[in-house]
Amino acid sequence: MTRRHALQALAAILVLAVGGWAVSRALDRLTGVAPAADSSSATPAAPSAAGVAHITATLYYGSSDGQTLIPVRREVPLADGVLPQGREILGAQLQPAPEGYVSVIPEGTTLRAFYVTDRGDAFVDLSGEAASRHAGGSTAELLTVYAVVHAVTSNLPSVHRVQILLDGREADTLAGHIDLRRPLAPDPSLVREDAQ
Repeated sequence: MTRRHALQALAAILVLAVGGWAVSRALDRLTGVAPAADSSSATPAAPSAAGVAHITATLYYGSSDGQTLIPVRREVPLADGVLPQGREILGAQLQPAPEGYVSVIPEGTTLRAFYVTDRGDAFVDLSGEAASRHAGGSTAELLTVYAVVHAVTSNLPSVHRVQILLDGREADTLAGHIDLRRPLAPDPSLVREDAQ
């Protein structure tokens, strides 16, 4: 008798397990969620460019005479929040300049970190290439620093000043001329609308 009860209990458990699996599969199909085994074998589809939301940001590049910054409106991916949006904007600013403009950011410079204080001061931590690959000269250094300052402050209304760090540390300068030991406000005198 006990053996018969044990077999009945085992059969009931097996029926419940199969029934649970069948219900789970049916729900997955109804909700459009693929089972875990199927999703691991499928290659994820790349998001389409048309499906990604963008904002139009103002980025800054050098003029052909190397004396001023030129504001250029460019599409940048939309991000949720000030910090992620700031990273997207800075990532775009650090890319090579579009045709017809001069990049003022040394090649190879990357964004290490970005954060903002409650007072509206942003800290932009750049890789060491910003200094080690800088061409030098006071005007060139001024344009490099203020391209970053203006890219952040003109696109993020909650940010009023920007301090540039190098490799996670405070730096005196990039190339010996511009004091980076404090947050800097934008300098509109360095910006000229493009005459093209």
